[in-house]
Amino acid sequence: MVTNRIQHSDKKAVKQGGGEIAPEPNKIGASTPFDFSGTNLTPYGGLLPVATMLEKLGFQALMEETVLVKRLTKVMSGYQFLLAMVLGLYIGFSRLNQLRFIARDPIVTGIVKVAELPVQSTFWRFVSMNCIR
Repeated sequence: MVTNRIQHSDKKAVKQGGGEIAPEPNKIGASTPFDFSGTNLTPYGGLLPVATMLEKLGFQALMEETVLVKRLTKVMSGYQFLLAMVLGLYIGFSRLNQLRFIARDPIVTGIVKVAELPVQSTFWRFVSMNCIR
């Protein structure tokens, strides 16, 4: 039996996410407390010990004296770019285009101290401008 009825509803679409302003990045550093027992540690859970280790080793000072940044960027400093790449490698992403999956992750953005990681082309531009050929 065929019924005749209106198929379109009068309900209006509801606005969905993305309209909010990005929050301030979390403050994560060597002083951030974490509980580490060494069992069942996920890559994300292991970021805090890695960030603590890099901070205590003086990774930022080492990077700034070793790597020559030819052109400063507006988005992030050279140290933040390298730190984001190192953290991405630690999590298991071997390609720069995979960093988009963690672009807004609160742990990663808190360690790097930005609200959101830039797009892949910005990372490539940084690498191509600053690599010694």
